[in-house]
Amino acid sequence: MEILEFLQYPWIIRALTASVMVGISCGILGVFIVLRNMALIGDALSHAILPGIVIAFMVFGGYHLSGFFAGAVIAGLVAAVAITWIQQNLPTKNDAAIGIIFTVMFSLGVIGISILSRNEGVHLDLKDFLFGNILAISSEDLYLNYLILIMVVGSIVFFYRFFFLSTFQESYARALGFNTSAIHYYLMLLLSFTVVASLQTVGVILVVAMLIIPASTAILWSDQLKIVLGLSAFIGALSAISGLTASIFLEIPPGPSMTIMAFIFFAFSALVAPEKGYISKMVKNRKYRQKILREDILKYVFKQGRKEPTQLSTIASVLERTTAEIRSALLGMRRKKLIDFGSNGQVLLTNEGYGSGMKLVRAHRLWETWLAEKTGLQEDQIHQDAEFYEHLLDDNTIDQIDASLGFPKKDPHGTPIPQIYSREKRLTGELKAGDLFVIDENCHQLAKWEEESSRKLCNKVFELIQNTGDELLFVEKGKKPKISIRNFGGTEITVLIPALQG
Repeated sequence: MEILEFLQYPWIIRALTASVMVGISCGILGVFIVLRNMALIGDALSHAILPGIVIAFMVFGGYHLSGFFAGAVIAGLVAAVAITWIQQNLPTKNDAAIGIIFTVMFSLGVIGISILSRNEGVHLDLKDFLFGNILAISSEDLYLNYLILIMVVGSIVFFYRFFFLSTFQESYARALGFNTSAIHYYLMLLLSFTVVASLQTVGVILVVAMLIIPASTAILWSDQLKIVLGLSAFIGALSAISGLTASIFLEIPPGPSMTIMAFIFFAFSALVAPEKGYISKMVKNRKYRQKILREDILKYVFKQGRKEPTQLSTIASVLERTTAEIRSALLGMRRKKLIDFGSNGQVLLTNEGYGSGMKLVRAHRLWETWLAEKTGLQEDQIHQDAEFYEHLLDDNTIDQIDASLGFPKKDPHGTPIPQIYSREKRLTGELKAGDLFVIDENCHQLAKWEEESSRKLCNKVFELIQNTGDELLFVEKGKKPKISIRNFGGTEITVLIPALQG
């Protein structure tokens, strides 16, 4: 009932409306500020507009909304240009240039307010600029906030592609002919507008919190930019509403209250976000450690051989783990039908477990071979690295490594490498559907392709992949024979081969 009573007051409605609009504007624009690593610039512009407000007060002889808006925007743009000029033309660190400009301009603004406040009849409270005075928002302020919100949202919608490319691939955007400097300064213009709109709500000091915290919170929940923009706008609005409500009932300043609420949402997200949250990472790390332990057990039991029963205590001693850890891992492996227990408690591999153990040993020994041949490391330098990567390499990558090495039979220690493949392999001979083979610059592996068109195609394929390090080709015959080139990142390019038809 108390909330409904408060909503009957016009000043509450104005304050609530302004808070929501500022939360949405800051939330949307803050995403690009955070992704571009411009958080400090946002803080700088929020402080640098103060001299513009002082000058506008002097020119118009008092409080004038349009004058304040124009003065603040001009001051913000002057600060942005000055910061960029110092960064590009002087041997000064980027963050140092930002610090120099915003502290100087903020100091000029504070001095100006101090001088003006000495005159009779002049009411220019520095505290209102620093921390806001949302309960004193007028209808004119609401109209200004509304226009700025429309401009921010409209700019993001209409120029989304420009902002997206210049944020994530600036060099690529430049190559496409985009004026990335103009995009940067336009973003600074929008930022100046948003800071001005936030003056009455949270003040110049806390506006950077409304820019950064909702955006940082949204990024914890998604990697898709459009979703992040929507989430950030929602979190910004929710922080503003809940912060204002808390400030009214607890009788605390609205600006700091909104900032605290935004931080609460951030802290909650940092804990429970599904992919990037602390709890989620703890669960993933725990599962990954369990996976490594299971695979280490599989590899050890496989090496012991099926004819030599392995006891739980022996595994614990060799792997330097507690008996409880090994027992827990073995029970999980039994549920996955990788192992079974003998009559005397010995650990026995099932057929599936034997195959999995063989794959691990193959991955380990192939990676040791690759390190020795490609990097020149000695035999005593490659074991620990292989112990780590054997748990990360998938079947496809292992097949590619195997093919690039010419399908070796033994590792650098002279130990046999298990000859298993996720696909049938061929080095020479007839080409069949699904065959793996390695080509070189002279297309030696395609020597049996006597057709001139096949030779030309091979040369084109090599030109396509020579700069990427891709060597593995999959051949498929049929009505539409083709070569598929799969690189180590998983990308696949398919080329039809007319010469192989039939």
